Amino acid sequence: MNWTIFFIVLAVLAVLIAGLYFWGRNLQKKYDSQQQLINQHKQAMSIFVIDKKRDHVSNLKLPKQVKEQLPWIYKKRKMPVVIAKIGPQIQTLMCDEKIYNSIPVKKQIKVELAGILVVNVLSGKLPEVKKKGFISQLKDKAMPAKADKK
Repeated sequence: MNWTIFFIVLAVLAVLIAGLYFWGRNLQKKYDSQQQLINQHKQAMSIFVIDKKRDHVSNLKLPKQVKEQLPWIYKKRKMPVVIAKIGPQIQTLMCDEKIYNSIPVKKQIKVELAGILVVNVLSGKLPEVKKKGFISQLKDKAMPAKADKK
C-alpha cells in the first residue's frame, strides 16, 4: 500500500517537472525572439528626462494601441516610466527596473530606444554607483531567490 502511494507521488512529480521544463523552454524562445526584435529596432537618441515614476498603465499617457497590447498582468502592476522630452515632443517611455534606477531626473542623457521602450543608457551624467558591502551583496543575491519561491 505504501509503495503504491510513493510511486504515484513520484510519477506526479516527474510529470510536473517535465511540464515545467517544456514551459520554461517555450518562454525562453519567446523572450529570445522579443530581444531580437528589440535589438533590430533600437536607435540612439538624446533625451531630456523631466520626471520618472512608477504608475499603473491606465494612468499613463501611452498610445491606446500600446495599452491594448500589454499582457493583463502588466495592466495590474505599477510600471517604471520616464517622462522625457525628445526633440520638441514630450513622451512617456517605459523602461526596465535596472535602467530605471540608473536614469537621472532633470538631465540630458543619451539612450537607446526601441519604440517607447528605453533599452539602455549610453551616456550622460549618471548618478554614481554606491559600493555595497559584502553582507548587502549577499542579501541582494538572496532576495531574487526568495521572490522566485513565492
